[in-house]
Amino acid sequence: MIHPIPSGTRDVLPDEMRERRAIEAAVRAVFEDAGYGEVATPALEYESVLARGLTMPPAYRVLDDHGNALVLRTDMTVPIARVASTRYANAEPPLRFSYIANAYRQVRPHRGHMRELRQAGIELIGAAAPHGTAEVLTVLCRALEATGLRDFRIGLGSASIVPTLLEQAGVAPEDRERLLHELVTRDFVGLEREVRRLGLDERIARVPLLRGGPEVLEQLPGDAGRLLRESVGLLAPEVRDRVIIDLGLARDLGYYTGAIFEVYAPGLGQPLGGGGRYDELLGRFGRPLPAAGFGLSVDRLHEALTR
Repeated sequence: MIHPIPSGTRDVLPDEMRERRAIEAAVRAVFEDAGYGEVATPALEYESVLARGLTMPPAYRVLDDHGNALVLRTDMTVPIARVASTRYANAEPPLRFSYIANAYRQVRPHRGHMRELRQAGIELIGAAAPHGTAEVLTVLCRALEATGLRDFRIGLGSASIVPTLLEQAGVAPEDRERLLHELVTRDFVGLEREVRRLGLDERIARVPLLRGGPEVLEQLPGDAGRLLRESVGLLAPEVRDRVIIDLGLARDLGYYTGAIFEVYAPGLGQPLGGGGRYDELLGRFGRPLPAAGFGLSVDRLHEALTR
């Protein structure tokens, strides 16, 4: 007899569970050493609350006994933004939180993506760029190294450079949305086509193709890459050597405003995780503060280590 489980989920058996617990213990120790206090939030949140984060559609939605719509969280950033704005409304920033928890995404399981994700990460609230960005990247590297992972790289880009260039060029909001859609889907041919259709400076289409060391930031017009350059400049050499500038990088959560990044390991077709700056998210919950953080997939990290 076959007793199925929901698509995009899986069972974790004892051997793998022991290895996964060891990974989580390693990253938890790094988070604690860096001053990040671990928090836990409800798996279910009011849909109206999570909607403030403008994230992806929820994987599961239910009604409580009063008819209120509840959803399983899609990540931990938005719930922690809620916690920081309510439970720490009068606390002096910066606030440092960490977590190891499950999140739930709306995906296409036949592509190998999971609906139920085990994530480990941090949120640094109240520390602006470039210093806040550099701190988050440093903790990220230390956590990965603590698990025993060695040959990883961090792709570092920005969610604000291309939108700023489009705004400076006077592009209408509806045209800007089409251009940014091409960027998020990494359709650089489509991006170039839209730039030509609108008669924009073709350098805008070339910006997402810039990739390499920190020197590629010198090719950006004006002050577009200043904060990114300063953030990289604050990194210790052993962290800076892990970083690859990738201005074509785009993440699919809607709250990023500045530096964004992803973690790559050899042999994996997907990032181990990622994060970035979300300087406007806390304001949607009533306490405007700059913020940055990251989330790592524990399952993908386990796969990278076993390879």
